[in-house]
Amino acid sequence: MDLTGGVALITGGAGGLGEAAVRRLTAAGAGVVIADLSDDKAAKLADELGERAVYVRTDVTDEASVQAAVEAARELGTLRWAVAAHGGFGVAERVVGRTLEPAALKGFTKTIDLYLTGTYNVLRLAAAEIGASDPDGDGQRGAVVMTASIAAFEGQIGQSAYAAAKAGVVGLTLAAARDLGALGIRVVTIAPGTMRTPIMESVGEEALARFSAAVPNPRRLGRPEEYAALVQHVFENDYLNGEVVRLDGAQRFQPK
Repeated sequence: MDLTGGVALITGGAGGLGEAAVRRLTAAGAGVVIADLSDDKAAKLADELGERAVYVRTDVTDEASVQAAVEAARELGTLRWAVAAHGGFGVAERVVGRTLEPAALKGFTKTIDLYLTGTYNVLRLAAAEIGASDPDGDGQRGAVVMTASIAAFEGQIGQSAYAAAKAGVVGLTLAAARDLGALGIRVVTIAPGTMRTPIMESVGEEALARFSAAVPNPRRLGRPEEYAALVQHVFENDYLNGEVVRLDGAQRFQPK
């Protein structure tokens, strides 16, 4: 599907992976809704990209908030694509600690709400809007990219909440693709490994070098631009559907 003239809604659009996707898709001719909570950064990005980009303050866990972002996309043109790339919260906690203290339930439920329920909220509301559009000659209306993590497959010590949330996104992928097939909407999930986002860079060069050494080839962290390139390919390749694609340089998480 040609990206020129269509509109993409990108949650976490001012963050590392999301911003890269925003820049890549606008360069390819799409309009974008930058759905985020980082007001200053997102507004600056929208201003930089011009009239085909708009920032909408969006809480992915709130139905009305996501629906407002969908409606903003409608003002730009025809919503064809969505990318769920939001993040920003995580807990590092064993299910039961060394002192036999159980993990806090609130950390688990908040993580599930953000990464799984929030992703589903974006998927369902964006898909409803995409489904109302006219199909192309091949019966296609658009696609949704969700973001998991290789932690969905190899959750590390202390990652039980995050691993469970991302595994839920993986499980959602094929079921959603089957649900939305009759509408001509595809669903693909990207499962990144360790990516060199601004948050990751904050750990310092020594830690970055250690993380890079765990990646077989290429022996470095992933680049947000590589995630964005894969997003674009998914949108343009109509035969990619119902699949989870690892983007990790053959990395496999160890227990810690």
